[in-house]
Amino acid sequence: MRLHEIAHCRAGDKGDTSILSVFPLDDADYERLRRELTPERVRAHLSAQVRGEITRYELPLLKALQFTCHRALDGGVTTSLSLDTHGKTLSSRLLALEL
Repeated sequence: MRLHEIAHCRAGDKGDTSILSVFPLDDADYERLRRELTPERVRAHLSAQVRGEITRYELPLLKALQFTCHRALDGGVTTSLSLDTHGKTLSSRLLALEL
């Protein structure tokens, strides 16, 4: 099963940091996401794009997990030559993670 089958993801950015918020499609899957979607697994999955630290924040009242991915945008929107300066494709890449 891939993450996209039980969750959706939103991406944001600030400088060279990408922020990925993951929400289960069904609130009942939040605990599974908490167990399985660790910073280490996200790091391993996004290692080609994220060169810095990944921090996970739990938002239990929203049933969401937020991952702050440092050094992920090749310098940020105004300095990057990347095709995806805002890092929006990182959310799609994360949703391809095998659970």
